[in-house]
Amino acid sequence: MEQLLNPYYLQIAMFMMINAILGISIYFTLSTGQLSLGNAGFMSVGAYTSALLALKAGLPLYLSIPAGGIAACLMAAVIGIPATRLQGIYLAIATLGFGEVVRVIILNLKITNGALGLSGIPSLSVQTGKLLAAVGLRDGLGAIGVQQLGNLVILALLLLLVIFLVFFALRLRHSRLGRAFAAIKDDEHAAEVSGVNTVQYKLLAFFIGAFVAGIAGALAAHITFYIGPKDFSYHRAVEILLFAVLGGGNVIWGPLLGSAILTLLPELLRAVAEYREMIYGGVLVIMMIFRPQGLISEDTLRFWRSRLAPAGEKADRRPAR
Repeated sequence: MEQLLNPYYLQIAMFMMINAILGISIYFTLSTGQLSLGNAGFMSVGAYTSALLALKAGLPLYLSIPAGGIAACLMAAVIGIPATRLQGIYLAIATLGFGEVVRVIILNLKITNGALGLSGIPSLSVQTGKLLAAVGLRDGLGAIGVQQLGNLVILALLLLLVIFLVFFALRLRHSRLGRAFAAIKDDEHAAEVSGVNTVQYKLLAFFIGAFVAGIAGALAAHITFYIGPKDFSYHRAVEILLFAVLGGGNVIWGPLLGSAILTLLPELLRAVAEYREMIYGGVLVIMMIFRPQGLISEDTLRFWRSRLAPAGEKADRRPAR
């Protein structure tokens, strides 16, 4: 129990949930075939908006965090209207440039404290722990501190948020909107000829991905207590894309698996820190050679469903001779 309450393990678990949310954000963008590298920019907008509203305006966290997601969505409207008319590598370059523009603006603004970043951001864990202690929920938990109690509750809430987003993504996939997304991803020209408003649907997918990334950034700001421009550089943008590349971007489970692996791998390789980047890159190169579709794909899920199906269902699926 003491190991589970260790702040180090709790922090890793919370970072894993944050990265899972970012993986889901890139999944929504990729659902229409848009190769976007702007999610780190949207994450930074959400993080700085929420942090500044909490620090400067004294806004409660339950209002500042959604405000961060809304601000990222509004920024997506600015960049998305022209950018979503681009395709492939051109869209990737445009969105990557957007992320760098946002970072440079943050770097030069006085309100964001420039390169020094923002420190002393209100802690989501501490405030949650104090709230629970104030209502008497801490009495039966022994020697658990306020911050540990808050960490446990925040971890549970992050897990619930991930579950909700996965449920939303699965429902969306089988809805009319999801079918339009899939049609655009498979063949945008054919979808447009069939009457699908490709620009409108691509913008909607872009907005959803930006909103989720903004929420992830706002949550990260109030979990780490500090944010700076370096936290949202192009390395972060590529890392978010790698969640989908490693795990597989065609199904929602792919980015979740990719985010879990890429969060845990640097921690597991601390013993060989000098070779960590080399191992990290080697794993990705091997993946691109032998499994370019990612660890999880629709074929993978179909295979395991057939293997795990009851014997009667397997017999029904066999073709009649």
